[in-house]
Amino acid sequence: MTQDLTDAFVELIRRASTQLPADMEQAIRDARENEEPGSAAQGALDTIIQNVELARANATPICQDTGTPIFEIHYPPGVSTRQLADQIRRACAIATERAYLRPNAVNSLTGENSGDNTGIDFPTMHFTEWDDDGIQVDLLLKGGGCENVSTQYKLPDAGLGAGRDLEGVRRVVLDAVNQAQGLGCAPGVLGIAVGGDRGASYIKSKQQLLRPLEDNNSEPELAALEEQILAEGNELGIGPMGFGGSTTLLGVKIGTMHRLPASYFVSIAYMCWANRRASMRIVGEDISYA
Repeated sequence: MTQDLTDAFVELIRRASTQLPADMEQAIRDARENEEPGSAAQGALDTIIQNVELARANATPICQDTGTPIFEIHYPPGVSTRQLADQIRRACAIATERAYLRPNAVNSLTGENSGDNTGIDFPTMHFTEWDDDGIQVDLLLKGGGCENVSTQYKLPDAGLGAGRDLEGVRRVVLDAVNQAQGLGCAPGVLGIAVGGDRGASYIKSKQQLLRPLEDNNSEPELAALEEQILAEGNELGIGPMGFGGSTTLLGVKIGTMHRLPASYFVSIAYMCWANRRASMRIVGEDISYA
């Protein structure tokens, strides 16, 4: 691969950081209409909508915490993943200089900030080879506040009466939402992974956050569970920013993995209302964004 995609990656980062996806914005606007007029919940959503509009108009970050950049890259045979990784790192540094990203990469031993969003395994990149001729790049900016309330359960969980089945999954997910309260900057989106080992399960849960809100699960049982958790989560009364109300969740997305018989993990990636995701497709010299 000789094509330098650094500038394209910078644009991808800009779009993710400054433009909330249309499905997320519409869901927030719909939620506003469902809250009690004049309530703190409706006021919080009004502020969020105003913030989204200003960020888009001024090309400034939607949130001051621009999060961990997580890149999911699908590429055809023959593409150098090392070159792509180098270009992504350069793009993160440029995007930081242009203030699309806040300097977020801190050395865990020294506490020193690299100043350009690069460092040891930072940003996060996952590469998958496929048979398609083009390159597909999906970017998720995962904020620290919502990451702090993301969690993982090991079933069975006697305290929650949760067994090794989808009912057990429902119980622990709702417990995670209840534990988060307003700390995850609700209303949120849940990415859920069932199965796998501990590490792979966390990765899978975050990948679910790349699915549009209108994306229907191909597994009928999981589609039904997604709708059930969404409805029951909104009955908890936590509401926007924890102020109370009828909108605690905007979406629930579940994926599964094979697992060892001895282990049954359920990982919940909690994403705040600023569900910043963007995609880029490269076919030859043509580059498109979504």
